[in-house]
Amino acid sequence: MKVFSIIIIGIISISIFGCTQQTKESTKTMNDNKKTQALQHPEWSKNANIYEVNIRQYTKEGTFKAFEKHIDRLHDMGVDILWLMPINPIGEKNRKGPLGSYYSIKDYKAINPEFGNLDDLKSIVNKAHSLNMHVIIDWVANHSSWDNIWVEEHADWYDHDSTGNFVSPFDWTDVISLNYDNADMRNAMIDAMAYWVDSAQIDGFRCDVADLVPTDFWDNARKQLDKRKPVFMLAEAEKTDLQKNAFDMTYAWDFHHLMNDVAQGKKTVLAFKELLNKQDSIFSTNDFRMYFTSNHDENSWNGTVYERMEDAYESMTVLTYILPGMPLIYNGQEAGLNKRLKFFDKDEISWDNLKFANFYTQLNNLKKENPALWNGNFGGDYTIIKNDQNEKVFSILRTKGDNKVLLIANFSKDSIDVNLNFKGIQGEYSKYFENQNIILSENQHFFLNPWQSFVLIAL
Repeated sequence: MKVFSIIIIGIISISIFGCTQQTKESTKTMNDNKKTQALQHPEWSKNANIYEVNIRQYTKEGTFKAFEKHIDRLHDMGVDILWLMPINPIGEKNRKGPLGSYYSIKDYKAINPEFGNLDDLKSIVNKAHSLNMHVIIDWVANHSSWDNIWVEEHADWYDHDSTGNFVSPFDWTDVISLNYDNADMRNAMIDAMAYWVDSAQIDGFRCDVADLVPTDFWDNARKQLDKRKPVFMLAEAEKTDLQKNAFDMTYAWDFHHLMNDVAQGKKTVLAFKELLNKQDSIFSTNDFRMYFTSNHDENSWNGTVYERMEDAYESMTVLTYILPGMPLIYNGQEAGLNKRLKFFDKDEISWDNLKFANFYTQLNNLKKENPALWNGNFGGDYTIIKNDQNEKVFSILRTKGDNKVLLIANFSKDSIDVNLNFKGIQGEYSKYFENQNIILSENQHFFLNPWQSFVLIAL
C-alpha cells in the first residue's frame, strides 16, 4: 500500500487440524465457486512464495550489486519470487525526507542511480532466473512525482482541480494524480511497463494502490504484457474484479488486520471462519490471495511483527502458509527484524543473526512438497474443524488427493487442553517441525501452550 497511508494491523495466530465428515464445520471445495477467471497463472507460480526486497535498506551500499550477493542465500531458503520495491528515480520537488519516497516516480523508464544501472538490474534478473527464481518490480500507476518527465510536455495526462492546479491524492503531497481519461497517457503507461519486460526480462509487477486505477486499464495492460511473456501480476488491493482478467493475486488486507486483532486479544479465532466464508463468497477458488505478517507499510508505519503480534508471530506465520494463498516474507524477517525501517532515510537491515532463516526454509519446503498447500486451483480444499475450544483454537485441514496437511494452533495467551474428533482421517501423521510421528485416534486431545501450533502431514 502507498507508504503515506496508515494501515490498521491485526494479529493472527493459527491452529489447523483435520476432522471427518461428521465433525467438519465448513468446507471449501475448489470447484464450488462458479466465478470464471479469464487469465492463466504462470506455471511457475503454482506453489510459489514471495519475498519483498527494499534495495535502499537491504545493505550498507543500498545497491543492486550489493543485494545480488544475497540471492544464493535466499534461494537456499526456498524463496521463489523476488519483489523489488520501486526501482525508478525518485522525484525531488516536494520530496518527503532527505531521500524521498520510492513511490514518487520521476521517470518510468529509468533506474534510480542510487541503486545502480540497467545492467545491474539485468544481472539480478539473470541470477534469479539461473536459480529458477523470478523477479517482479513495484509499479506506481496512480500518480507520479511533481517533476516527472511527463509533467511539462503532457500536463493533460494529470488530474487538475477547479482552479487548474495538479491534485495530490490523500495527504501524499509529494505526488500528483494521473488522468486515466486520457488515452495517450494510458498507452504511455503500458509502453513503460512493457519496456521493463523487454529490456530486463522481469517476470511481472506488484501494482501500488491498484484499486485507484480503472480496472479496464489493468485488463488491457495484462493483455499487452502477456504477448511478450507470461507475467505475474500482484495488486495492492482486495477488489475482486481486478482478478478476473488482470491480476493473479491480491492482498488479503482484511485477514492481516484480523490476525493482528486476534494476536492482541481484540477478537477470537471465530472471526477467522467468518472472514474466510466472506472471502469464499466473493473470490474465485483460482484467485491467489497474499497472506503476510509484515510488509513495508506495516513495518514502517504500524509496527514490527513483535509490536503487533508479540508471541503470536510464529504461529501466525505458519497460518500464512496453510491458508489457501501465497505467503509473503518481508526482507529482514528471517533475521528477526525488530525495528521499524525508516521510509525516507537510510536505515540498514542487520543480517548479523539469521535466527528465523531455518524456520522460513522449513515453511517454504512444506509448501512446495505438499500439493494440498499449492496456490489457487493447483492446491487443495480446506476444512475448518470443530473443537471444544473454538474461541481460542483454530483447526484446519488442507486436502488434495492423498495429501493431507493439518494445523492445530492455540491463538491465545492461555495453556489449553483441546479435544478433536479425527474420525475418517485417523492414522499415522508426521509432526512436521518436531520430526516425529504420531498416531491420531478417532477422538483425541492435545495440550497446547500459549500461542503454540502443530503441523501434521498424513503418512
